[in-house]
Amino acid sequence: DSFLHPRMLRITSARPLALASLLVACATQAAAFSLGGLPVCAPALGASRAGICAQRPAFLAAAAPRTLALSAPMMAAAAAKSDAPKKPTGPVRPDNVPAGTIMATPEAKKLAKKNNIKLDKITGTGTFGRITEHDVLAAAGKAPEAKKAPRASASTRAIPDLPDGPVPLSGMQVAVANNMDATLTIPSFRVTRKVETTKFDDLYAALKPKGVSVSALLSKAVALAVEQHPLLNAHYDAKTKNIVYKKNINIANAVAIEGGLITPVMQNTNEMDIMSIASEWRELVGKAKSGTLKPAEYNSGTFMVSNLGMMGVSGFGALLPVGIGSILAVSASLPTVVMRKGMPTEVKVMELTITCDHRHIYGADAAQFLKTLAGILEDTPMDMII
Repeated sequence: DSFLHPRMLRITSARPLALASLLVACATQAAAFSLGGLPVCAPALGASRAGICAQRPAFLAAAAPRTLALSAPMMAAAAAKSDAPKKPTGPVRPDNVPAGTIMATPEAKKLAKKNNIKLDKITGTGTFGRITEHDVLAAAGKAPEAKKAPRASASTRAIPDLPDGPVPLSGMQVAVANNMDATLTIPSFRVTRKVETTKFDDLYAALKPKGVSVSALLSKAVALAVEQHPLLNAHYDAKTKNIVYKKNINIANAVAIEGGLITPVMQNTNEMDIMSIASEWRELVGKAKSGTLKPAEYNSGTFMVSNLGMMGVSGFGALLPVGIGSILAVSASLPTVVMRKGMPTEVKVMELTITCDHRHIYGADAAQFLKTLAGILEDTPMDMII
């Protein structure tokens, strides 16, 4: 529709050397022109393309004086623009990197050392001119290895050498793995309760200088609660379809050692005073770390405790080993805000999760046990030192 609607083009910034060509090209589109505010030509509305083309000499004649008049200042501006400093096209080194510093990725450094290539002889193509693994391979005349997924940029931190490939289990690890496989045959369930530990923490703070650990206090508290709920100290015999009760309350605590896990046992924990428990527990842990525990000192537990509170764990559940009815998972005592008489108050709260064999222990039994244990820890912690 350019032949039906003429347009007025004010040419004030056209490049001088292309102005005549512009006029001729635009003239074929039936446009009117103005150079410096003066009309040059206005082809008739609706003029045919052949007619307009016939007027090209007139356009050129009219355009030539204006073109020459405008060329000088415009060419001077163009020359000044061409003399301006050009922006660098290559990688720009960050301002905080000292001059002379060779930037290279850890992979590139290792590869250069392996191939006996000096990094200062390589031009980097990475971010900010950093030398990459591909740059070193190219310098060594080797084809880069194909990667599964492209990486946007290499990390500047040192990457540790991580293990890769199969590693045989130790004898202890094989035993642990077999025990964990056996847990899959037990239909178990879990019950969780939060316990405020303000009084328990005060008692521990008073006894810690005397060598009493959190594990010793928890073991005594659990043993006292088990006395009132003997069903949780029993295990289920699948062959005879019997519930096997145990008169002795032997509390086993899981201990992580080099290359495995072991559960030292304190015999008749409910009958011992707290100082005796603390002393025996220190001895058992020492034997566990030195690998000198006797079988009766790690396989005779009737109730098990797994405590990860010292690692700041807020909550977890433990797998139930074969041969016992219950295992208690103890988490960290963490600051928690609760409402007291309509006012927010900060207290310490610990999460306890018990896992039980559902073939002879039911949810109500586990809940009642946790209620009893919570009462000892929250209300009557002095019972633990009697």
